Amino acid sequence: MLFNSWEFLIFFPLVVVLFYCLPDRHRWKLLLFSSCLFYMAFIPYYILILFATIVVDYFAGIQIERSTGRTRVFYLFASIVTTCMILFFFKYFDFVARNVSWISNVWGIGITMNPLGLVLPIGLSFHTFQSLSYVIEVYRGKQKPEYHFGIYSLYVMFFPQLVAGPIERPQNMLHQFRRSVRFDSERFRSGSMLLAWGLFKKVVIADQLATYVNPVFQNPDNFDAASIAIAVFFFYFQIYCDFSGYSDIALGTARMLSYDLMRNFNLPFLSRTMSEFWKRWHISLSTWLRDYIYEPLALNWRDRGLIGISFALIVTFSISGVWHGAEWTFIVWGLSHGVVLTLELGASRIFKARNRIFPPVIGDKLAMLRTFFLVSLSYVFFRASNIDDALLILQKLCGGLAVLPWSLDRILYHDIGDYKIIGHTRNEFIFSIVLIATLITLEKIHSENLLTPALKSLPRYARTLIYQAFILFMVAYGTWFTKHSSFIYFQF
Repeated sequence: MLFNSWEFLIFFPLVVVLFYCLPDRHRWKLLLFSSCLFYMAFIPYYILILFATIVVDYFAGIQIERSTGRTRVFYLFASIVTTCMILFFFKYFDFVARNVSWISNVWGIGITMNPLGLVLPIGLSFHTFQSLSYVIEVYRGKQKPEYHFGIYSLYVMFFPQLVAGPIERPQNMLHQFRRSVRFDSERFRSGSMLLAWGLFKKVVIADQLATYVNPVFQNPDNFDAASIAIAVFFFYFQIYCDFSGYSDIALGTARMLSYDLMRNFNLPFLSRTMSEFWKRWHISLSTWLRDYIYEPLALNWRDRGLIGISFALIVTFSISGVWHGAEWTFIVWGLSHGVVLTLELGASRIFKARNRIFPPVIGDKLAMLRTFFLVSLSYVFFRASNIDDALLILQKLCGGLAVLPWSLDRILYHDIGDYKIIGHTRNEFIFSIVLIATLITLEKIHSENLLTPALKSLPRYARTLIYQAFILFMVAYGTWFTKHSSFIYFQF
């Protein structure tokens, strides 16, 4: 069930009304039942896969607490292997099969593996990592096992963040499902505003930019360097609005039900380094990778100094790439981030020298541009259909640097160049730029806690007019209720 679908438009208000009408002791049942319906709206029988991981990790958590020594390690290992094998079977088996067959054909080994062609259960990577965090936290003694099977199931299946995060830790969520809640009009209002802003980012900005981005990345042969440069620039904001839009909707719907999810984005386009970028982008995943992969590796290799830290970074972000998708493009994307982070670590002296040469304001802006450029280039591999297309796009970008300013001038002041192929006008292009500028401005103001007080200071009729204009604009310019407007991260 998509957040921008007719089904959700009917489903969520019903859940809210029933939730606040029911006594506290029955609310978890409603949420669990609603979460099952939400998930089954995609492929109904795939809920059995989710149920299998829930059963395994539920009993593993209990046994880990009751056991000692190697037995605890065994239950932890058994839980991790079982959960990861389910993920491997559905997400990575076909990828491995294709590559094994290719290598066998090249070397004449005579081994063939036939892909199964299975449809990936939606959100499998997300709830796999959430389940793993539970058993690891129980093993580390930072979380007591949850003996209530229904509450634990709800922790894994809570529908606002079930299919695309944020990836929650048990310490944040389990206790919330047990506490008594009452309707809070202020929380409901702020949650509904967050939901509306998330929808705006998705159906207006992300889907508007997609009309430019998709044709270019699907057929890069047909476009020149300027068109590709615009598509790469637009994709940065498309994926940000698409994914952070989903997270805002998730946080908003949870808040309207009186639950708090962790913040998943914090103005990543203002990052000055790649390290800062990962502290601002997909925070629930980056902290998961930090706590469960990077820090244990860095601790084990601490005696090797910078080499050990660099190796831990590269391994961690290679795993991040694999987590995102079973394609070489995602592996290269993750590896590129690990390499750049390693280079940043070694070049820290250069950054300090830059700060001495340039005033802080100029130095920060230059650092933001550099990071934005590096992240945008890495997203070529994230978005491209295959490695060949990604290399072609990079080749065209590099080869077109000399004529890029002239091409952009032609697009901005004369015609839209290659965009005529997909039927866009200069006004539509400028409209997209205005949307991006509006996004950056409003998110920056909101991050400084200026937007909400400014709205509250207005008379009620003025606020009502602003809200109505916002909704009308979103209805008029949004992409609604189409199968082609699914969220990008649903594929993971």
